[in-house]
Amino acid sequence: MKVAFATQDLKRVDAHFGWAKNIAIYEVRPEGHHLIEAIQFDGDLKEDGNEDKLAPKIDAIKDCAILYVAAIGGSGAARVVANNIHPMKVSQPEAIDDLCIKLEGVLKGSPPPWLRKVLAKGHKRSFDFED
Repeated sequence: MKVAFATQDLKRVDAHFGWAKNIAIYEVRPEGHHLIEAIQFDGDLKEDGNEDKLAPKIDAIKDCAILYVAAIGGSGAARVVANNIHPMKVSQPEAIDDLCIKLEGVLKGSPPPWLRKVLAKGHKRSFDFED
């Protein structure tokens, strides 16, 4: 699954979603993880109430299942959730690599219901009612 991380330094989740200079996107699987791409954003990212800054970020993460942030505003969170992306807030800066390793461990075991739902993102469910 693809996981996005709001980051200033590309090493830690240390950024507010709207203010993040970078979004790092990783592929995370039970057997490991790797960086797919790092997207850089510029302009006046700290301007509160500037909803236009969110559109390119939402577009960049639209195929991700989870978004890790240090913080996220109400409208940003609503837009993330509306795109079927599960926002996860860290209480203090945390290494992206460590978060990926934790996710790998969860994926190897029995993921909680919210994560099973997230993992189903993008997988079309079909029902054969004749069986």
